[in-house]
Amino acid sequence: MTVFSLCLLLCADLLDLAVGYLTVTIEPLPPVVVGETVTLKCNFKTDGRLREIVWYRVTDGGTIKQKIFTYDAMFNTNYSHMEDYRRREDLVYQSTVRLPEVRISDNGPYECHVGIYDRATREKVVLASGNVFLTVMSPPNNISVVAENTPAPFSRYQAQNFTLVCTAKGGKPAPSVYFKRDGELIEVISYTQPSTSEQGGGSAGVRGARPLISRDLDDTKLQRSLSLLDPEGRSARLYTESPQRVHTQGQQAYEPSPATEVIPETVVSREFPRWVHSTDPLYYFSHTHIPQSDGSVVVQARLTWTLNPQLDNDALFSCEVKHPALSMPMQTEVTLAAPKGPKLLMSPSRAKVGDTVRITVQGFQVGSPGNEVFPEPLFTWTRVGGRLLDGSTEREGKELILERVPAELNGSMYRCTAQNPLGSTDTHTRLIVFGMYAQLHRMLSPHSGALLCLCVLLLWICLPWTL
Repeated sequence: MTVFSLCLLLCADLLDLAVGYLTVTIEPLPPVVVGETVTLKCNFKTDGRLREIVWYRVTDGGTIKQKIFTYDAMFNTNYSHMEDYRRREDLVYQSTVRLPEVRISDNGPYECHVGIYDRATREKVVLASGNVFLTVMSPPNNISVVAENTPAPFSRYQAQNFTLVCTAKGGKPAPSVYFKRDGELIEVISYTQPSTSEQGGGSAGVRGARPLISRDLDDTKLQRSLSLLDPEGRSARLYTESPQRVHTQGQQAYEPSPATEVIPETVVSREFPRWVHSTDPLYYFSHTHIPQSDGSVVVQARLTWTLNPQLDNDALFSCEVKHPALSMPMQTEVTLAAPKGPKLLMSPSRAKVGDTVRITVQGFQVGSPGNEVFPEPLFTWTRVGGRLLDGSTEREGKELILERVPAELNGSMYRCTAQNPLGSTDTHTRLIVFGMYAQLHRMLSPHSGALLCLCVLLLWICLPWTL
């Protein structure tokens, strides 16, 4: 070893004695859940005199460092730099900070800077730092299942695709979403959701190459499917529309007159498809992740298959969400159900000439739990044998409004059709208009000409006697 090398080693030792040593380490943090308390520990070793300890939160990829807490060793004081955002830091020890009730916004890197005095000058400060990344998880706070593109009409002659959309909000990181049918996990074909321009290709939708689920037909549903066939094995046509009346060849059709016709005040009819889809469905699955400004992710999962109302009616579909911040999956479920006859309420119950009459859907007849229908039905109003009061042929919505009803509408029949992709049902109700004018109009209208002549004749005979 040369003399020069010995001199360098001696200078290095002297410099180290003058400056001292300083090392900073921070223990790594496991992922935490929103609402928990986090302790940031800054461990340092030095033989110098401590000047300060400062905690920073690093944002914007490291370009911005925001002070969150400072310990000043010279004055033995500490203070928070987050007063404007509600003080949330507590000093546990000189180098340890506790963050109670962490939020998603607390996610990110943190740095601990330690400063000591230089031994040589006693004024210069020597700095060292360490960093740690805080991962904050948030479980989903809301999940829901809806049917896509609803309300939608019932397809009587052609099979159609049906899509359930499960949306999970508030999760960080993004949760995993899957579907079950009648409590059993559905095996699916994953596919990439087409863009908006590619979705206009008709009802064929996505296609697969192999069946994924094999379910024995439920006896009840199988009997229900067979009951839709006539004795010759063809699909039976259930009566729902009123236009034609079926009669055999050579037999005269009976058309009751208005005086003898007896129609119940409320008539309910149902209709099932005239096509039979017998194969097991192929289920297609896709999902999208939508980042939110607060750091959470909205997940939308879609389950698509070719609907078979005979088998899918009353089927229970559930959407389950798994997340590392949850001890057990979250779940929401829906039961597919066709409308079973809407209940109609007419207000006022005794309408008079000139009143505004409202016919409102108040629910559905007993047959499903809570009388609920899923997916949401489409309601269509028509007048049997004529147009509506405003001249239109039909009107959509849960309520039909007839403003300033005239006497001519007395006894008119209205049809409310409720339909969704699983079936269609009709309910009829009659409008009775009370009042002297309405009653006279109803009695006199068939013989108005003869009665007018009779009144003129009576006046001609009685007039001389009165004079």
